[in-house]
Amino acid sequence: MNGRVVPDKQGPVRILAIETSCDETAAAVVEDGRKVLSDAVYSQILLHVPYGGVVPEIASRSHIEKIDTTVRAVLSEAKMEIKEIDAVAVTKGPGLVGALLVGVSYAKGLAYALNKPLIAVNHIHGHISANYLIYPELKPPFLCLVVSGGHSHLVETLNDGYRLLGGTLDDAAGEAFDKAARVLGLPYPGGPNLDRLAEEGDPHAYLLPQPNPDGEYNYSFSGLKTAFINLLHGLEQRSESYNRADLAASFRMAVVSHLTAKAMKACRRRGWDTIALAGGVSANSLLRREMQRSCDERRIRLLMPTLDLCGDNASMIGAAAYVQYQRSDFAGLRLNAEPSLPLLLRP
Repeated sequence: MNGRVVPDKQGPVRILAIETSCDETAAAVVEDGRKVLSDAVYSQILLHVPYGGVVPEIASRSHIEKIDTTVRAVLSEAKMEIKEIDAVAVTKGPGLVGALLVGVSYAKGLAYALNKPLIAVNHIHGHISANYLIYPELKPPFLCLVVSGGHSHLVETLNDGYRLLGGTLDDAAGEAFDKAARVLGLPYPGGPNLDRLAEEGDPHAYLLPQPNPDGEYNYSFSGLKTAFINLLHGLEQRSESYNRADLAASFRMAVVSHLTAKAMKACRRRGWDTIALAGGVSANSLLRREMQRSCDERRIRLLMPTLDLCGDNASMIGAAAYVQYQRSDFAGLRLNAEPSLPLLLRP
């Protein structure tokens, strides 16, 4: 089926999309890459809370148990028979290999049985494409700040691909938030819980260093994370009292300031007047406020997915898949999961 040419089709293109890259079993039916007909996400949060993070084996097993039910649910919500879909899309990477394999295997079997095109989607392209669902008129080119548990990228989204301006040299922003939450004793998921606690604190209570990595648009969060851990341990060793909300707020401000400063530098020096947010950390309340404030000051248009489209979901995979459908970019039945799949760049 690889290289198959899409037949001329009258009417809308409806893609069944599947996402199982981490701990969310998700499916959606998306029309023409812009309209969500149905969407369902089965969250595994409660399964992983006792372990303080995602356990890959548990995640994979849960995907196996829930994927068929989730797909049936979105077809029912969209009032469609399975044979009425025009293509099957699935996340091929990056992500947890076992979790990805569940989605890839299911999608391949479905596409083969239905004789429908199979579309393999890059998870990061999906996050960027979530903006198309909120802003249907949006078209490349635009700048995008991708921030999640595993990624922190400044990406130029172009008509013919993507150009990576910069990325984290070590830890991602979401990983840093999760680690800070853990040392503060907050439960999984750490990032959202730290965000909520930080809303009650003083972001200027503790001074943390601003990272200064090599590369004009690169990020670094490892040193900031270490400085925060040392600060907390120092307070405890000296038996000094501290306010957890103030610590959370100070760390959140340091991370967000670093993210925002580099994004605004890229807009200024490369002439961008539109920037989008993408990824799970784009739900962070301070990041959304600070990016909006910074963009308003500079008369830059800021695009932000709604909170339900920030985290992992299948609607964003359907939005990204539609672009590939239009250019007959289909996968064969030898498709495999690619846990370390890089962001595909323009040649």
